[in-house]
Amino acid sequence: MARDADQIAQNHAAMLGSVSVINTVIATHNKGSDATYEDFGYDMTHNEKKERVARSNDYLVTMKALDDWGNESFTEIDAAISAANSFTGS
Repeated sequence: MARDADQIAQNHAAMLGSVSVINTVIATHNKGSDATYEDFGYDMTHNEKKERVARSNDYLVTMKALDDWGNESFTEIDAAISAANSFTGS
């Protein structure tokens, strides 16, 4: 089933949401003991952060594999995938 332009745009926006999760969890982790309740994932263990990043990364990789993206930009998505792979050791 082919996606229409609205569905492609909606899926791309959802992917950017996953980019945000990856970047935020990694940034929180990098704050170490300076992370506070205002930082997403501040109360997660390192392994829990890795699992959260891995789930978001799996979604990005799966969605990026679709072949009907048209002219959507993957610059931020590719950077998040790379950061997630480094963070999780994948």
